[in-house]
Amino acid sequence: MKTEIITRINGIPIYRRAIGILPKNKSLQSRARALRKAGVLSEVIFWLQVKNNLFHHIDFDRQRIIGNFIVDFYIKSLGLIIEIDGSSHNNKEEYDKKREVYLTCLGLLMYRISDTRVKYDLNNVLEELEVFICEKFSHP
Repeated sequence: MKTEIITRINGIPIYRRAIGILPKNKSLQSRARALRKAGVLSEVIFWLQVKNNLFHHIDFDRQRIIGNFIVDFYIKSLGLIIEIDGSSHNNKEEYDKKREVYLTCLGLLMYRISDTRVKYDLNNVLEELEVFICEKFSHP
């Protein structure tokens, strides 16, 4: 089995995770584009920290379509979805659970961050994301 190190976080090698081609509902493209342009504050704050490989040279996609869903952020090389949960998730627990089950059945991992923490505790959020990535992806 071939293993590829995509980056190192604090000296710890982070290995690529093979994920096959994901389904994509192309009819959601204009909605995903609109979400990117709308710019929810917490997502914009997070995006400014990770865009253009700023976060440990890891490539993040924003508002990525997977199946019939649009996820906040996606790291293709790791098969990792990052969701920022704000008020739009209130009273949608059943929908969110269905969505998470679908996405994890595709072999994807999900990491959730609260909207409030991104706005008021960004440094710790990014450190915790580093720890999560090291725990999940430091072994081939």
